[in-house]
Parts: sequence; C-alpha cells; structure tokens
Amino acid sequence: MANPERTSAPFSHRPVLLHETAMKSFFACVALLLGLTAPSFAAVAGVSDTQIVIGQSAPLSGPAAQLGVRLRMGIEAYFQRVNAEGGVAGRTLKLVSLDDGYDPPRTVANTKSFIDGGKVFALLGYVGTPTTLAAKPLIDQAGIPLIGPFTGAMALRQPVDPFIFNIRASYDDETRKIVDQFLFLGLKKIAVFYQDDAYGMAGLSGVQKALAAHGLKPVATGTVQRNTVDVAAALRSILPAQPDLIVEIGTYTEVAAFNRQAIAQGYGGQFANVSFVGSEALARALGPQGNGVIITQVVPFPFSTVTPLVREYQEAMNAAGHKGDYDFTSLEGFIDAKVLVQALRKAGKNLTQAGLIDALNGMSDDNLGGFIVRFSPTNHAGSDFVDVTSITASGGFRH
Repeated sequence: MANPERTSAPFSHRPVLLHETAMKSFFACVALLLGLTAPSFAAVAGVSDTQIVIGQSAPLSGPAAQLGVRLRMGIEAYFQRVNAEGGVAGRTLKLVSLDDGYDPPRTVANTKSFIDGGKVFALLGYVGTPTTLAAKPLIDQAGIPLIGPFTGAMALRQPVDPFIFNIRASYDDETRKIVDQFLFLGLKKIAVFYQDDAYGMAGLSGVQKALAAHGLKPVATGTVQRNTVDVAAALRSILPAQPDLIVEIGTYTEVAAFNRQAIAQGYGGQFANVSFVGSEALARALGPQGNGVIITQVVPFPFSTVTPLVREYQEAMNAAGHKGDYDFTSLEGFIDAKVLVQALRKAGKNLTQAGLIDALNGMSDDNLGGFIVRFSPTNHAGSDFVDVTSITASGGFRH
C-alpha cells in the first residue's frame, strides 16, 4: 500500500506553485498595462494631474495692444477665482499668452508653437479676424478647440468650423443694429470707414447687407491699412458725400485719427463703431471729441450690477487687484473663460480635446448669470446679444 504522506506531499505544494505563477503573470500584465496606458495620459497636451494649460495669441504690444491686454485681464481674473476654489477637478488653470502684435504671421507662429510643442490643451481668446483666420488651418489640422475668438467675422461662423466656438455676436448682428437704428430715425446717407483686411471687409459686408435689406447702399467708403493711422485718403473719399452716419470698422488708434481729422475738416455727422474697436481705449484717445460716438457691445454693461454675471465679474476683478477697473473687453474675456471652465467641468476628470468639444457642443442653453450661450454641432455662434452704447462727455459710457 502506498504511503499517503509520500503521495500527498507533491500535491500539497502544487496550489502554492500555481498561486505564485498566477501572481507573477498578474503583475506582469499590470506592468504591461501601465506601460501602455501611461503614454496615453501623457499625450493629452497641456494636461497634468495638477494643471490645465490654455494658450492665447493676442496683441500685447502695438496699436491694438489694449484689446489683448484687457481680454487677458478678464480671463486671468476668472481663472484666479476658479483656482482659489480648487480648480477644475483638482487641476489649476494656467493661461499662456503670446504677443502677436495683431500681425497674422506672428499669430501663425504662436499657434504653431502651442500645437507642435504640445504645450496647451485648448486655445482661448485669440484677437482679430485676419489673425484668427491665418491660424485657422493649423487649428483645424490639429483638431485643437479655440474658444471665444475676439472677432465677429462670418468667415469663422459659416460654414461651421468643428473646432472654433464663437461666443460674441457677429459683425452682421452689430452692423444691422447700427443701420436699422439710424434708418428708423430717417437718416439714410451712410458711409463706411474700414480697415483694409478681412476684419474691415467683414464689417463692410455687414453694413452692405443691412442697407440692402432696405434697398440702399453706402454713399461712400474709405479704407486704412492695419496698424497705421494714415487716414487722409479715406477722408477724401468719404467727406465729400456728406454722410449722416459713418460706420467705422477699425481699431481705436485708426478710428481716433480718422474722427479727429474729420471733425477738424468740418464733419458734424454721427460716428458709430462695432465692439472690436476697443471702447475704453477709443474714449481715452478721443477725449472730449468722443462725446456721442456710438459703439455696439456684445456683452452686458460692465459698470452695472443688475445681472449676476456682471456682479461676479466685478468681484473677480476686485479680488485680482483690479478694483473698479471694469470695461467691456475684460468682461468678454471673463465670459470666454467661464464658458471654457463650464465645458471643462462637463468633460469630466479624464480630459481629452474631443471630450471638451463634445461638452461645448452640449451647451445648448447655458445661462452664465444673465447671459445665454447656445452651441450645437451645427451652430458655433454662441450668442447674438448686441447692446448700443455711446461715449459721454466725461469719457464714460451710457446705454
């Protein structure tokens, strides 16, 4: 009869050997999986366990600098507010702003730097039509979302670009508001002074369409080159037509030069601008001659506390060290940042650019506190809000 101790001994160790082998296989699989998954997390550009990096190309120097400086100020005020409250899913927000001087080739170089270096997760608050249009091919090729470009050009709205999310109203919306208001008053002789580039052409097109709806055309037009103040030719083209209204599609430096010289030559009609001009900078540049100049706005009145959004904006600006330093441009930056953050929160902890785009497309009726934003896969024009303001004798604003 076989000895049970001898026959059972080999089997008594077999479960232990199987267990050790299984554990080794298990740990090998875990190591393999970790090795495979680690790069995928690292490949999410601009995202770490503790931070989300956002890129902005904007004029921080040159004749249009106040647009970029003020927009950045509003973005950073909101980011600071969010970071003070713990960030987004435990990650703080960091804005990297590069100066492009309102020069399209520099915008392209900045965008290429953001994308090729894998430095940023998304883009926010680009400034200008020609600059953003120049960067558009890179944005589309990389599939990186751009939120809140500071431009109302229809070329960035139609056809819908799947990666560009416009928050502000279009120049068509703004110029229609200007034209309709003046035609209602019985003033029909309308001229257009515009920057000779994609921005100016977008504004001119808006005025032409608004007038055509009433069977009218501009009585005169005149242009200025971007980043210059050589307005003599535009004055010679426009003033002889004696327009009741001159719609201006330019930046504050160009418009201020044109208005001062037009007044000096005896023009006594009305000036009206779209929001891109830079309202506060224009008011400062014109001084007493700015009284009554009209500017359409695409954000709520930043000096009132009627809407919860503006109260939140003022509190954030105060906390960021800009107490009482409110304006339309920084409020727009604040709104852009808030839209981005709401989408980041909807996208969840495991961020991807595709997930952020899906979250933005799902913002079908988001109330930011008195300002509604609506996106869908077939509509990336988030708002059509337009208000009409004018500069006061003291350099403030009425609406």
